[in-house]
Amino acid sequence: MKTAVGIGAAALVAFASALAFAPRTPPPLAPTTIGVERTHFNAITQVGDRILTVGAMGEILYSDDKGAHWTAARLNQDRQALIVSVAFAPDRKTGFAVGHEGWILRTKDGGSTWEEMAFSKENGEPLMSVARLPSGDWITVGAFGRALESKDGGKSWQPLALPAEVEDKHMNRIASSADQQHWLIVGERGLVLKSDDAGATWHTEPAFYNGSFYNAMATKGDGWLIYGMRGNAFLQSAPGAQWLKSQVPAPISFFGHALEGDGTIVLVGQGSMLGLSMDGGKTFSLERARGRATLTDIVLAGANNGWISSDAGLQPFPPQAEAAPQADQGDKP
Repeated sequence: MKTAVGIGAAALVAFASALAFAPRTPPPLAPTTIGVERTHFNAITQVGDRILTVGAMGEILYSDDKGAHWTAARLNQDRQALIVSVAFAPDRKTGFAVGHEGWILRTKDGGSTWEEMAFSKENGEPLMSVARLPSGDWITVGAFGRALESKDGGKSWQPLALPAEVEDKHMNRIASSADQQHWLIVGERGLVLKSDDAGATWHTEPAFYNGSFYNAMATKGDGWLIYGMRGNAFLQSAPGAQWLKSQVPAPISFFGHALEGDGTIVLVGQGSMLGLSMDGGKTFSLERARGRATLTDIVLAGANNGWISSDAGLQPFPPQAEAAPQADQGDKP
């Protein structure tokens, strides 16, 4: 009896061992998704029907279905450096992205693949903004007065001649008018550089503010809206006109903008705050988007709907906004 039991047990163990090591088809893996709700994104733009966003760890994502699905672009160098800005040529195929450590990337297929054109691991100042001039040249500006230009499609970069007032100031954004005849470069300590000849030459605007500007947008009649730190925004109605301070009800720093179809200006900024102006930038009201993130940029992908980038991911626009408290701004920068 004991012999029979032992034989049976041995057979059972042998069967279990054979089953354990037998080849089998593994279960299908769960579909991989990109966590666009959590990643830090610095900029978002539309290129034709494609939406493209860039951000932390060298991430570049694009969507061809208005944000329903996102695909990671392919980079020939994985530097994992922060990408800050992206811009495209009118052909919607050629574009450049720039970021920390002097990183410059180029695409020729609308953002699906990118090749490294420059990188400075040692003493590489961050590049903050990039743009294509009507001449076909590309320019980029950044921290500590760094400014570069390329006349050969990004193969080589040389110092860009700017007024001496730039010194070592951080330059945060390049902006242009709709016809690309008029340009601004804005930065810290109230720096405003202006070009009225399509970027061929630059001059310094007389100082009217001593804080940091983060961005600018063209308005009707060749005017400009410049905005930045602690809710400070200034409007120039026409070339040479006085810069007038916009009314913003709280000291919110703003970083990106969009213009809705009805003419409403939308600014996005810290604390998930939106600044809305229906009078061309003279006055703003505040609303709060979802969460408490720093909103970095906004793009409209259709009739008054689009996406907002932030340091906590992407969220659709318009969001479920809540009323924001109104407070005195004061005179601080």
